[in-house]
Amino acid sequence: MSAHVIESVVVEIDAPAAFVWDVLLDYPHYPQWNPYTLAVATTLAVGSPIDLTLPRPDGSEGTWVSREFVRVVEPPRLLRYDTGDTFPGLLGTRDQVITPLPAGRCAYRTFETFTGRYAGAVFEAQGEYVKRGFDSVALALRERVVALLGV
Repeated sequence: MSAHVIESVVVEIDAPAAFVWDVLLDYPHYPQWNPYTLAVATTLAVGSPIDLTLPRPDGSEGTWVSREFVRVVEPPRLLRYDTGDTFPGLLGTRDQVITPLPAGRCAYRTFETFTGRYAGAVFEAQGEYVKRGFDSVALALRERVVALLGV
């Protein structure tokens, strides 16, 4: 079985990685700027749940909650969580990566790797929805940082 990866655009942000990390993890303010992840509930303790409230994939009214589990928290560069054993035959692992760049800048990208028996089917059915969502998060994160810094 091969892995199926969905990756966002890479955005460069005119701010230090630590500042972008703080904005990324400022979950109470997600409703103000994040068009894809509307709410997050977590302690960020490794192994603990992270509940992500997302718009419905078909565009209809309402939301749904994806319960995943925190695996890696490495400030200010990596946040990783996955679906654990929630869906037998499928594991989705999401990475959010901040890479420092020269002159106090950084880059952000996020990607999800699907593995397991049903990875291909999920990739085919939900890939475009996830890609659009990930791209919207990357672009909105950059806009949020710029707004907060008043740049």
